[in-house]
Order: sequence, then structure tokens, then C-alpha cells
Amino acid sequence: MSGHSKWATIKHKKGATDAKRAKVFAKLIRQVEVAAREGGPDPDMNPSLRTMFQKARDASVPLDTIKQAIKRATGGLEGVNYEQITYEGYASGGVALLIEVLTDNRNRSGSDVRSTFTKRGGSMAEPGAVAWQFDRKGVMTLDGSIDEDELMEAAIEAGAEDIVKEGDLWRVTTDPHDLHAVRTALEEGGYKVESGDLAMIAQNHIAIEDVSSAKKVLDLIDALDDLDDVQDVYGNFNISHETLAQLA
Repeated sequence: MSGHSKWATIKHKKGATDAKRAKVFAKLIRQVEVAAREGGPDPDMNPSLRTMFQKARDASVPLDTIKQAIKRATGGLEGVNYEQITYEGYASGGVALLIEVLTDNRNRSGSDVRSTFTKRGGSMAEPGAVAWQFDRKGVMTLDGSIDEDELMEAAIEAGAEDIVKEGDLWRVTTDPHDLHAVRTALEEGGYKVESGDLAMIAQNHIAIEDVSSAKKVLDLIDALDDLDDVQDVYGNFNISHETLAQLA
């Protein structure tokens, strides 16, 4: 499992409860609102909104809920103004973490993130200490049963940069500006895209071999991800499937 792959991380969790699902929906709606407020309500003219709209639909957020969020963001309904902040830090073993936040209270979010690092054996880092180790990419996942050569040919022809097998899924990576075009081309070619998003991909990874270290890293990431203001957590680590199986 790679540190940037949130969908692979699900493998070590017990499954989403209704409360967890509601929290995921709330985070996705917040991302839709921010994208709409910054670039306008039309997904065809606002690439960021188009990505977040599709991300919410991939997660089964109701269409009416998404539309209401866009109305709130663009003045049709009363809403909240959110600020985007990126925090940086380290987990056990020197694993670098990037934490992306949308918040209406910078002081609260900063305190929550710092407290979580402290309680889970991590440490906050100065701005810029970690971010240089990551690149923003478009990332899609598809069913792992698809033939590798077939998918590779279709993805590269569509403009993708690479495909990698992660567990029972294929991960397709693109330039962030090409995510929508590559997804459209693959879907028009008959491929079902399970999920698509913009993500921070680590340039290099730290291998975590033992169960104890893996648990510390994943526990910190889970605790950060559970914070209401945290939208995404990225890390530069790899955990083998054998080690993950021992955590299940």
C-alpha cells in the first residue's frame, strides 16, 4: 500500500459506519463549495469544480445535495467561507505527511492537527519541509481484473502518465490538468472508472516492514483524517500487503 493511496488504505479499516459515511459526505460537500466559490458554478467552465463534482458522485453523494452546495457557494443560499491550509509533519520512522485542510477557523484547525500529531507520536514540521517531496497528479482507480496490456495501451493513448497495480485495483496517474480528459476517454472506451481525484504523489517512498511501525503510521493518518476540517492526508510510505494483512 502506498502512502498516497487513500482507496488502498480502506483495506485495513473495518468498514465505514453511517457516522463515518456522513463525515465523508460533509468533507466532499465542503470541497464542492470551495471549488464553486473560487471558479464559478458551471463545471464545464470550472475544472476544479468538475473534478470535485465527479469525486462526490463517485462516493454516492446525492445529486441534489451537490447542487445545494454549489448554490450556497455562489450566493444562491447562505453558506460558510472556508480557507485552504496545508500542514506538514512527520509520522513514526520519519514518514513525511501532507495534510490538506478546509476550515472556517484557522486557530481551531491548527490546534487540532498539532494535538493529533503529539498524541500519536508524530511531529509538526515547518512549511516547506515536506511539500517539496510530493507532486500533484490526477489519479484514477479501475478494477484490477482488467488486462494490464489492454489498459496500459488505452490509458497511454488517452494521455495518462502511468498505471500501477495496487491490491485489487489499477491506479492510473495523469498530469493534473489531464484528469478529466483521460477519464472521459477511458469511459468512452468502455472502462468503468471507480474513482478519480487530484492527489499529492510522493516522489520517493519509505518502506515500512514491521507491523508495529505500520500501525503507528496508519493510526496517526486515521486520527488526522477523522478531524472534521481535514480533507486529505498524504504520506511517502509503502506497506507490503503481507504487513497489512497482519493488521486486519
